[in-house]
Amino acid sequence: MEKKDRIADIIDNVRRVFQILHEQSKKAEKETGLTSPQLWAIKVIADSAPVRVSELARRMYLHPATVVGILDRLEARGLAKRRGCEKDHRVVLVDLTDKGRSLVVSAPGVAQGFLVSGLEQLSGDVLEEINGGLSKLVQIFGAQKIPPKLIMSSEMNVPGERQQKG
Repeated sequence: MEKKDRIADIIDNVRRVFQILHEQSKKAEKETGLTSPQLWAIKVIADSAPVRVSELARRMYLHPATVVGILDRLEARGLAKRRGCEKDHRVVLVDLTDKGRSLVVSAPGVAQGFLVSGLEQLSGDVLEEINGGLSKLVQIFGAQKIPPKLIMSSEMNVPGERQQKG
């Protein structure tokens, strides 16, 4: 394959990624009234409720402070609720309300969930290859210092030590 053909393939694949992210985000918002990160959080909570805020953040690959902001908005809409753990008052557990459980049953899938699920199934070598390619794309755009926003959202993933090292 010639270099120009490889470049065309890369550009087309980047377009496909943006297209699916955009389409999934619009579908989620249209059907549920929630942003993709909010819907993703509800789906993760539904899978393991009640769940610790820290565990929810780990499962979503987000900083806990970012998850707290998402939870604030979900609580304001009456979809989720936080409570202290009876055994350890330092621990905060998250669960869905009846309204949240009802919404998640008919809600569409979210791109972030598909992405995480797919990546978690790959070997370390393949993940390293993908990370190297994406890091090179970020470098091409000169975007190494830009704080990462959640997919199809204006919400930032609060920088932690991991992001500052890279």
